[in-house]
Amino acid sequence: MNIFHQLVAKTWATDQGKLDDLHAAPTSKRAAKRLALRVFLAVVAVLFALLVTAYGGRMAYEDWRPAPQVNLLWANTFVLILSSVALQWAQYSVRRGRMDAMRAGLLAGGTFTVVFLFGQFLAWRQLATMVYFEVTNPAIAFFYLITGLHGLHLLGGLVAWGRTVSKVWGDFDAAKVRQSVELCTVYWHFLLLVWLVLFGLLFTGNNLDVLLKLCGIR
Repeated sequence: MNIFHQLVAKTWATDQGKLDDLHAAPTSKRAAKRLALRVFLAVVAVLFALLVTAYGGRMAYEDWRPAPQVNLLWANTFVLILSSVALQWAQYSVRRGRMDAMRAGLLAGGTFTVVFLFGQFLAWRQLATMVYFEVTNPAIAFFYLITGLHGLHLLGGLVAWGRTVSKVWGDFDAAKVRQSVELCTVYWHFLLLVWLVLFGLLFTGNNLDVLLKLCGIR
């Protein structure tokens, strides 16, 4: 009976199934990475949304005093936009097989991000040295908390960026590098959007009415 089964077994079908599994495995891994990033970004979005809600709710109290305006944040915002544009260029280049342009875009994106983080540190110092700085002002505490959390997420992104950069010299798998560049680009675009919302709502003036409406308080 065993001999009969061996004779009639469609070994070519079995081999084809194994080949299909080998091709499907990388695809499923890429899909899993994209899904993991989406879930993570959703959690981060909820975190910052809760912070904005808490900020708006705290602004409604009579003792609220807006934090001093730090003009350096405008320059930092422009630099973060440049980092996102550079990574978008890297993604555009890798999809067209322009590896030199992709490397240049990656390096520029990481460099602009480091400049942004250094600028945020300088903004912290500038705020701390202002004459009317008050350590008990909740607006300043929120400023440090929100900008610090945003900066930490960018630092985490730089870890993934560094791993991607390490892959793009010498012999490398173009498909894996392409996905890494695309995931980095999505992450940077997301953090840029988060920063633009935070900067526009919280750090460009007294937007109490807008915040209260967004938070459902008014």
